[in-house]
Amino acid sequence: MLKRLFFLFLIPFIMCACTRNNIEEISFSSWGSITETKILDKLIDNYEKENPNIKINFIHIPQNYFQKIHLLFASSTEPDVIFINNLYLPVYASHLEDLSNTENLSDFYPQSLNAMRYDGRLYAIPRDISNFVFYYNKNITGEINSNWTFEDFEKLIRKISTKEHYGVSFERDIYLASPYTETLGFEKGTEFYKNLEGRYAPTPAQVGSSTQAQMFIDGKLGLYLSGRWMFPKISETAKFPYGIATFPGTVTSDASGWAISKNSKKKKEALKFVKYLSSKKSIDYFTASGLIVPARIDSSKQIKEHAFLDAIQKSVPNNTDKNFNKTRDELNKKLFK
Repeated sequence: MLKRLFFLFLIPFIMCACTRNNIEEISFSSWGSITETKILDKLIDNYEKENPNIKINFIHIPQNYFQKIHLLFASSTEPDVIFINNLYLPVYASHLEDLSNTENLSDFYPQSLNAMRYDGRLYAIPRDISNFVFYYNKNITGEINSNWTFEDFEKLIRKISTKEHYGVSFERDIYLASPYTETLGFEKGTEFYKNLEGRYAPTPAQVGSSTQAQMFIDGKLGLYLSGRWMFPKISETAKFPYGIATFPGTVTSDASGWAISKNSKKKKEALKFVKYLSSKKSIDYFTASGLIVPARIDSSKQIKEHAFLDAIQKSVPNNTDKNFNKTRDELNKKLFK
């Protein structure tokens, strides 16, 4: 009798141990702000409740993300699921699973899918799509027509550049110059962009310890070139009426999304998790935070600022390769000595 009672007492512990042994663990890495990681924590928690046999080991890398991911790839200890952007995707494409045959890809903007492709293969399911737009201070610029031209832009920055405020933002980075080079051609575009500094845009000395974003928020810039990622901060802190306008020309499309390691031993489970992260329900959750322009077409209905969506239609793929960041550094040294 005692033996039977002892055995009955052990059953819950035996069952618990068996359950733990049956749990599949998936590692997942991402960068992100506090707001972004809170969203991920919530989504992971929901996923684990819906899939009690799955445990997601979230690896949050807030700084030097790709340097650390590079070390993980080099030591063959990379996560099963990796958040990645198109600027670095070519570097790791040979280590990633081809996701070209994933179903329901028509739910996504073609521009976002193109950004996540390399050599014709899709290596990540996109979460968001990024395009440069102009935030503008209506007190300085007035209302900007959605159909404005590059000539209109030139006239405007000449008009509004005064001792009190600068016409447009400027940073010594060829990446920030890309809308100008795409619109005017590389040589003419870089020359035009460089000539903004000191005439219609502040020099580094004039920016000082501030940033272009802070100068805009402080009312010292008429036009600020940036993306959706700045929308929450500007909408919360700007004390003046502002608007958002598409760049009066061509912009490039960038994107970020979820990839799967080719060496993963749990590709089936990893793909299921990626499909969950890229589902309408999950992307709606990201979009509601104001941080992203969603790669999903059906989730973009939440975006009230139509300039972000109009920019997608005016964009061309950002053709990156394995040497993109090296080339970017070399051009910056050459153009902005």
